Amino acid sequence: YAQIGEGVIKYEYTVDLHRNIPPEREELKNMIPQHRTENFMLFFNEKESLYKAAEENEQGGQGRGGGMRMMMRSPRTETYINREEREVTLLRDFMGRNYLISDTLDLARWRVGDERMEIEGYICMMAWYSDTLNNQEITAWFTPQIQPFLGPDRFVSLPGTVLAVDINNGEQVWVAREVNKRKIRDEEIRKPNRGEKITQEEYRKLVEQQMERMGGSSGNRRF
Repeated sequence: YAQIGEGVIKYEYTVDLHRNIPPEREELKNMIPQHRTENFMLFFNEKESLYKAAEENEQGGQGRGGGMRMMMRSPRTETYINREEREVTLLRDFMGRNYLISDTLDLARWRVGDERMEIEGYICMMAWYSDTLNNQEITAWFTPQIQPFLGPDRFVSLPGTVLAVDINNGEQVWVAREVNKRKIRDEEIRKPNRGEKITQEEYRKLVEQQMERMGGSSGNRRF
């Protein structure tokens, strides 16, 4: 394929908020919507990419029973990748504070299947792997028609761009809704630089400790 080297991809991200509610907190299902859906944008050129929330996201949703409803706001998250330097910088907003996590572009142990699916006019191949650290079964659909190591989010290590992801059979789902081939402006891709620098392991422990104090689960948090 002649690979696309520059453009913007719009993703629809949906998370099942009820999936990780413990049985003893069943009443929470009447207070929060089951699903939250947001849009994310992936800006990329031949050297860099930036994945972040779209500006038009609207928060909230429908609760069951028509009673009191909790508003679920998604924390700020950005993923910057420099393909030439094999550098990944994550910006994560947790409990009102920004954290910067630097890492190297690593390869997950994907297995590629024979299945094919068309997404937004691009032929995609299926791949999957088991993330034992986060207890996740991940299925992705990627297209070699768009250059690799872009995203979305942390799904950057297949030989093409990922246009759909499913975690744990519907717990979290990403689907590309628009692929726009165009010139990227300099200001559209900027490396995040405001936040407390922290390692991936330090951030993971921080999240797990806070979730334990709150009596919940970190299952839907994207590390």
